[in-house]
Amino acid sequence: MSGAAGITVAPAVPEAALWRALRRPGARVGLAIAGLFVVLTFAGPWIAPYDPYDQDLSSALSPPSAEHLFGADQYGRDILSRVIYGTRTALIAIIVADGIALVTGGALGLVAGFAGGRVDAAVMRLVDVLLAFPYLLLALIIVAALGPSLTNCILAIGVIYTPQYARLMRGQVLAVQSADFVWAARSVGARPLRVMLRHVLPNSLSPVLVMATLQAGSVVVETAGLSFLGLGAQPPSPDWGALLADGHSYFLTAWWIATFPGLAIFLVVLGFNLVGDALRDQLDPRRRTQ
Repeated sequence: MSGAAGITVAPAVPEAALWRALRRPGARVGLAIAGLFVVLTFAGPWIAPYDPYDQDLSSALSPPSAEHLFGADQYGRDILSRVIYGTRTALIAIIVADGIALVTGGALGLVAGFAGGRVDAAVMRLVDVLLAFPYLLLALIIVAALGPSLTNCILAIGVIYTPQYARLMRGQVLAVQSADFVWAARSVGARPLRVMLRHVLPNSLSPVLVMATLQAGSVVVETAGLSFLGLGAQPPSPDWGALLADGHSYFLTAWWIATFPGLAIFLVVLGFNLVGDALRDQLDPRRRTQ
């Protein structure tokens, strides 16, 4: 891409590198899992064999069968349908919570690294305070203060992951600022805001985007964990964490209630991690393999 006064800057995320990363076997498996996850989210009403809220006490605790492929819970609700509808909550959590952390943390890190001085010190002290709390404890404090709900749960997860993005972005900005093309842009009179947005930001995004992919799985786990504790999605919502909470009391007698939602969480985390690992290995010159 071209910079100020005709200065040319190589894009931080070359398209060729992305295609090479996504052609790897692990990345293909991850993309297939993530693609299935997205398809189930949008096509759930047409794919699910039953309404996830319908109760049929005559089928309560029914094991997996032709009628209920994943079995039924203690209220006779179809587990397969509830798992499929649970993808909606997971996708919303990934988009909103990961988006909040990426945008907020990225902006804080960009400003702190570029401005330096007192601004950098103030932002990083705030980041240090947030990092001093264990992630789950901080999320519990936020949700307890705001009240149990899926919205507050997602907001809390976005807050707890913000410091990680801020530190990573700040480190990248500090490294990029010493590059020749940044000094060249400044030497020809480019304004600081243009230098920051046009030259520094695009060339600092690669590791941040990789982190966003890797954190997607963590967001799903954190959302399910808070719902399991009763602080996230509230019954009768077909959230995966809530399904685990419903099934843990019946695990020895009706293992399918908790097993299939757990497998769904495992597969989604695995898929996003495989994609993130492939992107990291390809975009990081120190880890790149030919």
